[in-house]
Amino acid sequence: MSNISNTALFSGKSARIERTNPQHLLLWMTFVMSMVFAVWQALLNNFVIERAAFTGAEIGLLQSLREVPGFLAFTAVFVLLLIKEQTFALSSLALLCIGVGITGWFPDVIGLYLTTILMSIGFHYFETINQSLTLQWVDKADAPGFMGKALAWRSAAALVGYGSIWLIMNWLSLDYIWMYSIIGGCGLVMVFIMAVYFPRFAIGSIQHKHLILRKRYWLYYLLTFFSGARRQIFMVFAGFMMVEKFGYSVSEITALFLINYVVNLLFAPTIGRFIGKMGERNALIIEYVGLVIIFSSYAYVSDANIAAGLYVIDHLLFAMAIAMKTYFQKIADKQDIASTMSVSFTINHIAAVIIPVLLGILWLSSPKAVFFIGTGFAVCSLALAFNVPRHPEPGKEALWSPLMTKH
Repeated sequence: MSNISNTALFSGKSARIERTNPQHLLLWMTFVMSMVFAVWQALLNNFVIERAAFTGAEIGLLQSLREVPGFLAFTAVFVLLLIKEQTFALSSLALLCIGVGITGWFPDVIGLYLTTILMSIGFHYFETINQSLTLQWVDKADAPGFMGKALAWRSAAALVGYGSIWLIMNWLSLDYIWMYSIIGGCGLVMVFIMAVYFPRFAIGSIQHKHLILRKRYWLYYLLTFFSGARRQIFMVFAGFMMVEKFGYSVSEITALFLINYVVNLLFAPTIGRFIGKMGERNALIIEYVGLVIIFSSYAYVSDANIAAGLYVIDHLLFAMAIAMKTYFQKIADKQDIASTMSVSFTINHIAAVIIPVLLGILWLSSPKAVFFIGTGFAVCSLALAFNVPRHPEPGKEALWSPLMTKH
């Protein structure tokens, strides 16, 4: 697929080119998802406490319910029996916007559970199909750079979302119900415009419409599982440590989030291009060595500023996970992509269902042990990364395999 200059956005002739480039659709869908979800996530804790009197029990159940659609993401392949992937992606994105848009109208426990499930179904189905379309619509050579650009768009969209909170709730002094309604409504309008403006793009290979688990993808499955496990420790316990151990205020945590997004906005495209040059094997090894150091440091850090630095670096290393997706793109049959993305999203969320509960109990007696477990996950990932070939392709998925990998 040919690359199109960014200047294509500013002329009439170029606008027609933009309309026929599926990569632009991917970027705009990513922007809407990140903007709307960032607002939902930023307001959640304050809203449920102030309007619905949530305690730890209710918020814990809400977060568990939010992850269930991710665990059930494999069902996306069955929806593809009925509609095309592009239509599915836009419909899922619309569902996310609707779920967020109506959240403020149901300020009670049951209402928040139901709107969260609705939002989460849209979010997780969109993420599943978006990954599938990216691997199908972007050439292998261009994929790392494009995924880095997409991460930058996510960060920019989240910053727009945070800015809208300040504008609507602080400057205009409007209530939660208006904030949720406006951001969800804006997102829904943008989805409608995309659905009308962009044509239906062709899919290179007809995708399988049933679940696929192939022996030769075993290394990708394991990398995906450990990635999900590490993500949960970062999302749940690293941030919690900032508040419990170092007494970070709401404004300080928000500032930390903003720093993360700005850093990703600045460096994610460069990281994508870097992965394209160095290859997936080297990129994954660098990521996991870094994570071993960071998780071990979390266990012993005693300075709030150093902890914040570790947190930012940890978040930045997530951009290196681009290498895992491009590794799969290089080893996969094109017809397997949609089904495998559905299955891998479920594998990634197995840890989301188990780890927060079990490690939350362990946290009460030994926070250090939680981060050492994170170190263990990173070591397992590092061992797997050394098994990734320098030039992966179908039939050469791993340097060594305990399974038959006949293509």
